[in-house]
Amino acid sequence: MTITVRFAPSPTGYIHIGNTRIALFNWLFALKNNGQFILRFDDTDTVRSKTEYAEATIADLDWLGIKPVRIEYQSKRIPIYDAAADRLKAAGVLYPCYETAEELERKRKLRLARRLPPIYGRDALKLTPADRQKLEAEGRRPHWRFLLPNFKDDPFSIARTEVHWDDLVRDRETVDLASLSDPVLVREDGTYLYTFTSVVDDIDMDISHIIRGNDHITNSGVQIAIIEALGAKVPELGHINLLTTASGEGISKRTGALSIGSLQRDGYEPMAVASLAVLIGTSENVTAVPDMATLADIFDPAATSKSASKFDPVELDALNRALIHAMPYAQAKDRLAALGIEGHRAEGFWLAVRGNLSRISDANRWWKIITEGPATDEQLAEEDREFVRAAFDLLPPEPWSRETWKLWTDAVKAQSGRKGKPLFMPLRIALTGLSSGPEFADLLPLLGREGTLARRP
Repeated sequence: MTITVRFAPSPTGYIHIGNTRIALFNWLFALKNNGQFILRFDDTDTVRSKTEYAEATIADLDWLGIKPVRIEYQSKRIPIYDAAADRLKAAGVLYPCYETAEELERKRKLRLARRLPPIYGRDALKLTPADRQKLEAEGRRPHWRFLLPNFKDDPFSIARTEVHWDDLVRDRETVDLASLSDPVLVREDGTYLYTFTSVVDDIDMDISHIIRGNDHITNSGVQIAIIEALGAKVPELGHINLLTTASGEGISKRTGALSIGSLQRDGYEPMAVASLAVLIGTSENVTAVPDMATLADIFDPAATSKSASKFDPVELDALNRALIHAMPYAQAKDRLAALGIEGHRAEGFWLAVRGNLSRISDANRWWKIITEGPATDEQLAEEDREFVRAAFDLLPPEPWSRETWKLWTDAVKAQSGRKGKPLFMPLRIALTGLSSGPEFADLLPLLGREGTLARRP
């Protein structure tokens, strides 16, 4: 059997880290099992679904390194849903209902007042063909509900009916269908709800494993019943914990907070985002994993906690720094060139400054310091000016190497008697305009003797 998973977002906004965590779990599961990953857009909501959101989702997943084997759109698959609905109608398990939203709410309140569970009472099953004809003559159009198999002979005598599965994440799971209303699968206007289209697509696309948020556990019980009614095999199911913000709030497309696009624009590395999104809330240590193949090796859905996990950008910053500090020049080369950092000094420059960067874009400031002159953040104290001028007279002859900085400062120390911070800090400020930064053993050869002398105060 080929392992086949899917990620099925609705293109009604830009995907955020919570959505993307689901995609990452499925992608890594496919990688780990030599399987395939399908991106499937739930775009049957024609009012809210936008092409721009679908295109952005494709781009965001690509930025993370997620490569679908194919991309599907539910809006293009309506005939397949029509055929499946007809099969359920013919089997007598998809039945028409004519209540309005207001009427359903009144019935719900009445059941609560009678201390009954607030589920749909299946009143529509009592309608005769003449009743339905009369309601439709009045202008009513039916919505269609799936008859849950939570009874023996009489659909009005509901009995406890447990659906079980061995969850990939949560071990044994159970849903009692007797506690649920028959789900609406078809709206009055004939459009289909996700509960139905998702099942039909999973069957048609031979989805072998479904990994999604634990807010779908109850929904999974219903969908198992629909899958079995259509005579198909139930995929393996896994339900992972949800992510919240650092303050514990839910993550929503509506706010745009923690969207993948915003994290990318903020300069985070894809693997920093992927590492935190996947490893947070698991038994694994949260570390900066360098690539997807390595992350797939340590990935284990069963190691995921059952409780929600907080996605904290502070942790993301730390992972980002770790990745950049270890990043080889070949990996950073093209992005540095886009910043104008190229030429014979570019590789040595990157190796010198990367340990002081939080974002690759931060390299731009240091490149300007090296090529254009010191920053203006820090100014030499007046009492240090003569010391620095005298120090510049002791610069060693070229060629320069990593040893040049020590040779120079040893000579300055011997002549001036200064040591430690009083020796090094004035030289650093004179050369860079900053009181901290990369090792001068690496920076000085980039400046060269002429470039260094040009900074003499």
